[in-house]
Amino acid sequence: MTDRITPDWIALHVAPDQMTAWAMQDTQVLAHTHSPLDPSGLDQIRQDQAAFEAMVLSLGRDWDVGAQTRVLTGGLDPADYIWAGTPYRPVPCPACAETVRDIPATAFALRAIQGLSQKTPADVMSGPETTIAGFLALNPKWDGVICLPSPRCTIWAQVSAQEVVSFQTYMTGELFALLSQHSILRHAVQSNDFDETAFDTALEEALRRPEKLAARLSEIRAETLLAAPCASASRARLLGLLIGAEIAAARPYWLGTQIAIIANMDQASPYSRALTSQGAPATIADPARMTLAGLSAVHRQL
Repeated sequence: MTDRITPDWIALHVAPDQMTAWAMQDTQVLAHTHSPLDPSGLDQIRQDQAAFEAMVLSLGRDWDVGAQTRVLTGGLDPADYIWAGTPYRPVPCPACAETVRDIPATAFALRAIQGLSQKTPADVMSGPETTIAGFLALNPKWDGVICLPSPRCTIWAQVSAQEVVSFQTYMTGELFALLSQHSILRHAVQSNDFDETAFDTALEEALRRPEKLAARLSEIRAETLLAAPCASASRARLLGLLIGAEIAAARPYWLGTQIAIIANMDQASPYSRALTSQGAPATIADPARMTLAGLSAVHRQL
């Protein structure tokens, strides 16, 4: 029989596709677990705090969690989790949250890290700020730009002196999902393989003429009908065009500065390849490690 774990506190990260929890004893990880979030489950915990608490307890079913157990979480976007009411912090501001919001809860003592907001251009983030705080906690003298790709969007954040100075979000991941699954291109890009040559060619096309993106996307379907390229090449071309247009638009962020990419390798690799092709190599960091470091940094500050 396995002994049950009694955490001093729980580090919790809520992403659009996954919830992750670490049972903590000060800065030591006693155990960790995660669970994917499908759209229906995500909608339920966003609308119902009791369902959210039940899911956290289910994640830590082998842990002793009570009403006094402190749970520190990032990723409760007030635009989605209305019951959380967690406001944003306007940038520029420290990456590591100076304050958190206490949320009345029944199952445990819940505290939420505030996301970030920007007035011009209008933008918000909730969750990635904790990952950024972790990277800066582990690299305290680092200044530059942090790129955070995800299946939903990509955030470019300018950081200096432990502060987030500005940021910009691009819906590249969402556009790729919509075009590859729900548009007239979906039949042309059904492949799990990656064609590096097709990606590189499309990337350069988008970097040179980003204003022709819509026309280049239409060409993918026409090429499929006329020349029948393999699906892996068409899929890589779609990704190259979208990332190329993003890299072109984000040039003021990454040009001539240090760059870090925080993402799983399958999401980080295309960005690293694109930036390297422009003479801007980037450091790749593990998102789970950075997020835990961010949660731990906020916990220590509190």
